[in-house]
Amino acid sequence: MPDTTAIRRPADTYSPLYFLASVGAGGVAVSFFMWLMFWVPHPGQPVPTFEDIAAAFATGGPALQAAIAGAMAGIAVFAFLAYRALVWNLRAFSGWKRSAAFDAFRLSNAESQLMTLPLALAMAINVGFVLGLVFVPGLWSVVEYLFPVAMIAFLAVGALALRIMGGFIGRVLTEGGFKCSANNSFGQVLPAFAFAMTGVGLAAPAALSASPAIAGTALVLSSFFLVTAGIIALVAVLLGFRAMMEHGAAPETAPTLMIVVPLITVLGILMLRQNHGLGVHFDSHAGAAETLVMLTRLLSVEILFVLFGGLILLRQGYAGRFLFGAENSPGAYALVCPGVALAVMIHFWLNNGLVAAGLVAKFGPAFWAITAVALAAQAAMVWLVLHLNRRHFGAPRSPAAVPAE
Repeated sequence: MPDTTAIRRPADTYSPLYFLASVGAGGVAVSFFMWLMFWVPHPGQPVPTFEDIAAAFATGGPALQAAIAGAMAGIAVFAFLAYRALVWNLRAFSGWKRSAAFDAFRLSNAESQLMTLPLALAMAINVGFVLGLVFVPGLWSVVEYLFPVAMIAFLAVGALALRIMGGFIGRVLTEGGFKCSANNSFGQVLPAFAFAMTGVGLAAPAALSASPAIAGTALVLSSFFLVTAGIIALVAVLLGFRAMMEHGAAPETAPTLMIVVPLITVLGILMLRQNHGLGVHFDSHAGAAETLVMLTRLLSVEILFVLFGGLILLRQGYAGRFLFGAENSPGAYALVCPGVALAVMIHFWLNNGLVAAGLVAKFGPAFWAITAVALAAQAAMVWLVLHLNRRHFGAPRSPAAVPAE
């Protein structure tokens, strides 16, 4: 029997789902970058840089200055939290891999949760790029040299993800042992999210590079991970629905019912980056109406899964048990990504869709009304990250964390 007196806080019972603490904080950092992306002028380039931000702060009014200061502070704070959680997880994961618990874990459905490692690594690289744009003067003058390095880094993460997923798929399809009755969640969609996060990083040079060769390579590589993520997600959703219809949704992993939301946002940004690169380098331009239709459809899917997941969470009383009650589950961190992703998607839908198509005036009343929805979702996720960090990593609590299957 393990010595329960040694457990001082929920995080002392390790689960690879704690990598989602890093992913969630990183997502919040990226959501603050949306303020700069869409509110700060950046003529001549698709993203704002330190110089654009500094110029806007120097010439803008008090409201813009406050927004810039808030965005930069939010990016810095949550990037720090993301990297701190990543380092903690890497250390804890290293020790956990040598335990008997890990050996048992590798023979269960939960083995696919190991994909949170490449997911967190890919998010860390994306956050690093945001930090460079916002805080490093002159970055854009050397960015073409950085793109190949970033692509190599993302390919290394993608190779790690393929190796982990290959080990899981190879085991269950040759040895069996996958328990469909215990697959009553969307937890198996998590690997698709990891591949999508890798793909969106690889797609960045397609949108940002001035080199057709680099942009074309990015298009090809990111397309592979887009397709991989889509196939895995489709299979996993169908299998998960089948198990939930028979056994009900597992309470501990119920937050995964909304994991489709961040998956759709990441794949949507990936496709936007690809479309931009196709227009700049290969004379294949997507019109404003086409972009609006694509983003509207993607946002519709996200809203549908938010309603679906929210309904199940409410009926199960998830918040009363795992957010405010005596029980703890590392799977609670899976609630952060959907809220962040919804906020980010609303920003893109508004700016790249409604505004670009001429349906909403930039910075008009309707613009700020829609933006307020995104800001509300973002604020809720800021609170949730801080709340979960206190709950799982802060003061000692008596209940142990509930391992998620």
